[in-house]
Amino acid sequence: MSSRTPPFAAFEWSIAWRYLRARRAEGGVSVMTVISLVGVALAVFALIATLAVRSGFRTEFVGTILGANAHATIYYSGAVDESGRRNSTIADFDAVAERLAGVPGVTSAAPLIKGQVMAANQGRNAGVEVFGIRADDLRQIPGIAQSERARGDIDQFGEGIAIGEGVAREIQARVGDRIRIISPEGVQTAFGTSPRVNSYEVVYIFSAGRYDIDRTRVYLPFAEAQSFFNRDGVADEIEVMVEDPERVETMIHPLLSAGGERAMVWTWRDSAGGFLRALDIEDNVMFIILSILVLIAAMNIISGLIMLVKNKGRDIGILRTMGLSEGSILRVFFLCGSLIGVVGTAIGVIAGCLFALYIDPIFAFVNYLSGGGAWDPSVRGIYALPAELRLEDVLKAVGLSLGLSFVVTIFPARRAARMNPVEALRYE
Repeated sequence: MSSRTPPFAAFEWSIAWRYLRARRAEGGVSVMTVISLVGVALAVFALIATLAVRSGFRTEFVGTILGANAHATIYYSGAVDESGRRNSTIADFDAVAERLAGVPGVTSAAPLIKGQVMAANQGRNAGVEVFGIRADDLRQIPGIAQSERARGDIDQFGEGIAIGEGVAREIQARVGDRIRIISPEGVQTAFGTSPRVNSYEVVYIFSAGRYDIDRTRVYLPFAEAQSFFNRDGVADEIEVMVEDPERVETMIHPLLSAGGERAMVWTWRDSAGGFLRALDIEDNVMFIILSILVLIAAMNIISGLIMLVKNKGRDIGILRTMGLSEGSILRVFFLCGSLIGVVGTAIGVIAGCLFALYIDPIFAFVNYLSGGGAWDPSVRGIYALPAELRLEDVLKAVGLSLGLSFVVTIFPARRAARMNPVEALRYE
């Protein structure tokens, strides 16, 4: 019989299924089966949910960086001017921007003025960073021009200024209000430097998706910023956007060549590289910890199968005397454990995918239960808990769970296969 029976024959599946659904009174371990199945399902769910949130957080974080910031910034090292002071401004900024825009892979290059000032409105003040930029160049920044929560009209930018919604909330400004911009480096007088104060109408309020950007950033028309910061005829730096930001390092040398001998490059990876490396380390550590959780859940299968083998000793002896080989007995109990792992993994995958797909209402419910304090954007940087379901993450979780389930099942299955039928039936 054993020589003519193919592996995993129908009767082996039938016996395995009967053992799994047997009640305790019949020598089964249905309770242990349920516990093992739930353990595997919860472990797989936790792994997929964590991987989805990890991927979503990284994508959202990088997306907000690339959507509202330059992919690369060209600035000049300081050179000593006629007055003996070190000057790092760019005099021929239009020519430099044109050369940079001509580099293959560059989508835009825009001169920029930057300065830190105080914004004031209705007795409320906030420290902000002003970006002086041309209206056409501002429209090329997707995180600003395509902001879903924007208010006002960006086409009127030349007639006023654009501010982040965090700045607007801090100083209680709305579209149409006139706010004051105060710079300590103002007009030179006989009595020293007098602070410069100008009033501008708010024509556009944007949300870049990042708390730190919305809370500090103000855009001012380029010519007005040159006058306000005493940068007549010069720019502080050139903002460059590229087609493939992930490979911006490969463009450093072409950008340096186009920028000139005093040009220096600062990429978005230079500014966010430390945080991204920390995310990678955290991802690896979390995957290892959750893999251990899956292993612990799979160990429940061993305990359940050991109890099943012990309770089914008489059945094993009878099956062996009927002609079943050790291989058939091994496959029967291997199927018992594997079915638990497969079903538990399937349930965990479904639950994890549903969590990732419906994370917004789930997060809203958790936030409601916690009184609105479940997520602090001032700490996290972004406004909501993101999740991105990736096929590779799901396959990684499925492979880990099934692999561990199959491996741990082999040991109790071999124990059942090697059981001596005479010893099994001696006391029956």
